[in-house]
Amino acid sequence: MAPYESDDSTGAAQAEDELRAELRAERRRKTARYVVPVAVVGVAAATIGLVPALADSGDPDLPKITAQELIDKIAKSDVQQLSGTVKISTDLGLPDLGGLESGLLSGATQGSGDGSSADPTSKLTELASGTHTLRVAADGPEKQKVSVLESGAEYSLIHNGTDVWGYDSKSDEVYHSTVADSGKAEQHETPATPKDFADEVLKSVDDTTSVTVDGTAQVAGRDAYRLVIKPKQSGTTVGAISIAVDAKTGTPLKFTLTPSSGGAAVVDAGYTQVSFAKPAASTFDFTPPKGAKVTEGDKAGEIGKGGKADGSDKGGKASGTPGHGSADGLDKSGFDVLGKGWNSIAVLDSGSKDGVPSGSASGSASGGDLSGFLGSLGDPVSGKFGKGTVFSTRLINALITDDGKVYVGAVDKAALVKAADAG
Repeated sequence: MAPYESDDSTGAAQAEDELRAELRAERRRKTARYVVPVAVVGVAAATIGLVPALADSGDPDLPKITAQELIDKIAKSDVQQLSGTVKISTDLGLPDLGGLESGLLSGATQGSGDGSSADPTSKLTELASGTHTLRVAADGPEKQKVSVLESGAEYSLIHNGTDVWGYDSKSDEVYHSTVADSGKAEQHETPATPKDFADEVLKSVDDTTSVTVDGTAQVAGRDAYRLVIKPKQSGTTVGAISIAVDAKTGTPLKFTLTPSSGGAAVVDAGYTQVSFAKPAASTFDFTPPKGAKVTEGDKAGEIGKGGKADGSDKGGKASGTPGHGSADGLDKSGFDVLGKGWNSIAVLDSGSKDGVPSGSASGSASGGDLSGFLGSLGDPVSGKFGKGTVFSTRLINALITDDGKVYVGAVDKAALVKAADAG
């Protein structure tokens, strides 16, 4: 029996060795299954740790430039040809009036379009609220085009030689005006591109303003510098303005204005796509569609008089830059201007005594239903000047007093009341 016992013993030992080998192999397999995920997690963690660095490295490495040099670069920019897409968002914080807001804005700047929905005077005013996508193109001073893309519709404003056309595809209406001399059409003053906004702000850079270069960025695939403009004064509703400037051409590619109260930008306009190549000549061709209603308007060079496209009234053009007036205390529009820089306040007389909306502040019904409605949107205030109502947005505030005076500026309520008391 001994040999058999020895064989059994030997077989048992071999089986035990094989079992141990299998267990070791299984442990190696299990270890591998756990080691691989741990390694992946480690790599992922390292990658996550690099994300800020990678994001920063995405900003272009451009030569150093001073703020003054960058402002000069914008001023010297002479881009004559371009095409692209612009996204513009405006959030003034106005109450939701179910469409009345845009109606009031459009009605406030009615032009000579005789009610035509294609009249650019009122149509472009819609850019003052909400988010819009625009296609823009230019080929020198004689050819420009701006198209506002809407849901299932499009509005286009085209300047080609001596003709200016507005076309609203939704209503199938056309607005036409002519220019006395080719290439001398005055621009409609409603800002539509980053350059429009930047030009208005840079006109008003003075000793009340801090201007710095804050690194670089990429906008619409183009290398750009960031120019940051901040008021040095307190009491203004303007927090900061950032302008992304194309490093090669000096063209502003993106404009962002944030309020001092924080939150979303009041104005954010930037190219999502841009090319500085010559647009096709056909871009600026326009023939009224068959059956479309065509309204003939004033000469384009005259649009803007009497409360038209440039935002002016009979007094002339009003400054488009928030919070800024001229040093002599009289704006080009004929307004009295109190204060300086970002704290300047325009003062005008509405000519209404105990009229809209002052009755809402005092409880008078003389303003009628409209007075009560407008008053419900504002805050009643009082001071040495008497009583009035302050109407507020995230950027521009206005005080209308019971005696018909209006105080407007990119300043807070307290500054308006102080100005009225001093006036």
